[in-house]
Amino acid sequence: MAKPRRIHVPGENRLLAALPRHEYDRLRPRLDPVALATRDVLHEANEPIAHVFFPLRGMVSLVLVTESGLAVEVATVGNEGLVGTAVFLGADRGPTRAITQVPGEALRMEAGTFREEMGRCGPLHGLVQRSTRAILSQLAYAAACSHLHSVEQRMCRWLLMAHDRVGADEFPLTQEFLAQMLAVRRPTVTAVAGVLQKAGLISYHRGRMSVLDRRRLEAASCECYRVVRKELDRLLG
Repeated sequence: MAKPRRIHVPGENRLLAALPRHEYDRLRPRLDPVALATRDVLHEANEPIAHVFFPLRGMVSLVLVTESGLAVEVATVGNEGLVGTAVFLGADRGPTRAITQVPGEALRMEAGTFREEMGRCGPLHGLVQRSTRAILSQLAYAAACSHLHSVEQRMCRWLLMAHDRVGADEFPLTQEFLAQMLAVRRPTVTAVAGVLQKAGLISYHRGRMSVLDRRRLEAASCECYRVVRKELDRLLG
């Protein structure tokens, strides 16, 4: 039986890794390494985007913030893609806030430089185009998921997406942050996490989340996770 294949390789960005070597070497001087700390805001909603980020490790949430201050996650980005899709689409700003959920590292490119690269229509342009289609697919399923599936299913989906992007079984995560991303109250997250922990799927202690049984976590998740993951594999190979 074939072993399950992980989506990402920790420590490298999937888009940049797919570039021909000579193309990556040409771009490398335009990419600055940066650390991503928890709750770092990479760009704010409806404000000019100064840089595009290619995550290497960690996870970034794209969040919609209402006028009342409530925040809801609509998509996540890890080392399978980039943060700053609005720039690729010809805009200088977007409707979401990009905030680091799980700390890590990224390669950062100035937005103006990125626009120049997209104008060349080289190998990176095609990869970013496919990555954008993957994000749009994730956005569509996130909208449906929030209406159709239980909090437990949605939490399992979120933890699986984090597990893929972090590339480790344990990662920092507060229940407060997870409640905000799932648009539910913290006591609800506490209760659901308790059920999953008692069943042996996860372990949670002092802001550290551990995935103990990946197979059962996938079984407990809604189909949105599997569909989005399959689409990502199809688009990025």
